[in-house]
Amino acid sequence: MDMKKRVSLELRHRSPSEVQELVLDNCRSSEGKIEGITEEFSNLELLSLINVGLTSVADIPKLDKLKKLELSDNRISGGLEVLAERLVNLTHLNLSGNKFKDISTLEPLKKLPQLKSLDLFNCEVTNLADYRESIFKLLPQLTYLDGYDIDDCEASDSDGEGDGVDDEDEEEGESEDFEEEEEEDEEDVVVEEDDEDDDSGDDEDGEVNGDMDSEEEDDDEDEEEDDEDSSPAKGEKRKRDPEDEDDDDE
Repeated sequence: MDMKKRVSLELRHRSPSEVQELVLDNCRSSEGKIEGITEEFSNLELLSLINVGLTSVADIPKLDKLKKLELSDNRISGGLEVLAERLVNLTHLNLSGNKFKDISTLEPLKKLPQLKSLDLFNCEVTNLADYRESIFKLLPQLTYLDGYDIDDCEASDSDGEGDGVDDEDEEEGESEDFEEEEEEDEEDVVVEEDDEDDDSGDDEDGEVNGDMDSEEEDDDEDEEEDDEDSSPAKGEKRKRDPEDEDDDDE
């Protein structure tokens, strides 16, 4: 897909002035030049042109708000003066995988006062002796070169941008999780208390029923003892009444 068509697709029925990020990676430029991007993209902050076959950036428009420019894996070897003239607020520039051979070809970047991060991975210039020291000397405004500062400390993923928002989101997420755990614990305590109340009620019912049962058993035993007392003992003969004997004689 050619670059002009890709730009029109990325607009998605928006006007160019509404676009803040434009990613055109892996499309095809005509004759190695930038096409379809105009000064109408006045609020553009990120432009990505990775692996689009560029040999020149001469046709890049004036974009005062552009901060990040991705140009890796192209065939650019010079002509960076135009970047200093038209992208005055550029802070991040990725030129990895291009054709830069000499330190001098990077000298125009001195006119980008806001430039904080420069990437030159897989460019021949990185093979020069004292490459890092020379670049930091040439571009004193730089904080990171190829992802590391002058003391070889690695840059963070976002270069410090947006960390506060992420931390706040994490803290809010942790606090919400903590509140949910507290609510679950409280629910567990309530359930346990209800179970204890049920158990105690069962015990009391059992004690009452047990007392009543024992009283009933005692009453039954007393009645059985009374019956035994009123009946003649086993083996004893009943004494005959004298009147019964007289009746027999007659």
